[in-house]
Amino acid sequence: MRPPADRERLDRLLQHVWTGSVERRGDLTWLLTGDIPAMWLRDSAATMRPFVLWAAEDEEVRRTIEGVVRQQWRLIALDPRANAFGSGRRWWHRLDRPRPAPGVWERKYELDSLAFPIQLAWQLWKVTGSTAALDEVHAGLPEVLGMWRSEQRHDRSAYRFRRPFGSLARGGRGSSVGQTGMTWSGFRPSDDRARHGYSIPGNLMAAHSLAMAAELCQAVWRDLPLAQDCRALAAELRDGVLCHGTLRDGSCAYEVDGLGRQLLADDANMPSLLSLPLLAGVRADDPGYLATRARVLSPANPWFASGSAAAGIGSEHTPRGRVWPIALAVQGLTATDPTEAQQMADLLAATTAGTGLAHEAFDADHPHRFSRADFAWANAMWAELLMALDGRRLPVGPAIISAP
Repeated sequence: MRPPADRERLDRLLQHVWTGSVERRGDLTWLLTGDIPAMWLRDSAATMRPFVLWAAEDEEVRRTIEGVVRQQWRLIALDPRANAFGSGRRWWHRLDRPRPAPGVWERKYELDSLAFPIQLAWQLWKVTGSTAALDEVHAGLPEVLGMWRSEQRHDRSAYRFRRPFGSLARGGRGSSVGQTGMTWSGFRPSDDRARHGYSIPGNLMAAHSLAMAAELCQAVWRDLPLAQDCRALAAELRDGVLCHGTLRDGSCAYEVDGLGRQLLADDANMPSLLSLPLLAGVRADDPGYLATRARVLSPANPWFASGSAAAGIGSEHTPRGRVWPIALAVQGLTATDPTEAQQMADLLAATTAGTGLAHEAFDADHPHRFSRADFAWANAMWAELLMALDGRRLPVGPAIISAP
């Protein structure tokens, strides 16, 4: 049993996220990211992770998460290339080219934006047995597979993203890539432009999400042809990572282009290399993962920050020298040593600058210098770590294909 302070902190974090971000609208649930009035597909799924564990016991929580799943797949149907959606508002709609459809907040194509909703639907079903929101997942899944397959040949893709600042290279197409079997992504989970087109953690997460989808196809929808399609694409993505994204020591690069260029780094946002045991079914004690983990939690990672108050992974999205609480929570959740996991929970508590809440990022020497006072995803990840320390963890998913 956790100390009373941890239990109180967990209750406060969950209550803060629930009351500040969740909006029920009939059978749909709109989930804000905190201080931005928009719903990100990735953030909304990640933020619901600790609540899924309560859904089997609490009908309101279950119905709310079912509403999130329905909302996500209706938004995917609106525009499967978009990463975020607004309630009657759009972000750079007058500057972006091509212009997003009404209701689209931002149209940055990110591989994980489609993988996260698959995982949330599977997790809710696995924990509660609920199939109430799965029909729309089944209806939308073929389009997701089709798009991921089309982006295995990005040279033929019609997707473009142009903006007066922040455009993709080559007229909005992104930097050149070779054909690898992996599927292309224009942007990272941080919403920053990818340097190279193939995200290694993104492809591994997508492959694992397809394994989850294949299980739903068989157990819920009895759709064996679709299950076979999911498994076949998952195998191609994994093979691409093995051939093009894995180093001699078994560790993984962060991004590659299939033409020989690679980025040895790791970003704080999930999916990250650090988060592979959470999102991609990779064992936390896997030798290749441990080699990857050692590199990304060190100065060899250009986005690793170390100061007098904290050390951890940051992001190009924020200034150098910043640590992201999301990455600290992920470090704790993927640690094989319970002592390290507890250290991360204690470090999160010590770096809130007196607010009691996790932020987007904080200065490794001066935690009172932080960005985003209200970041639902970070608070949810902290809550998930506290729950894991108490022995409550989400199911990871079927190991249909071996990890690299």
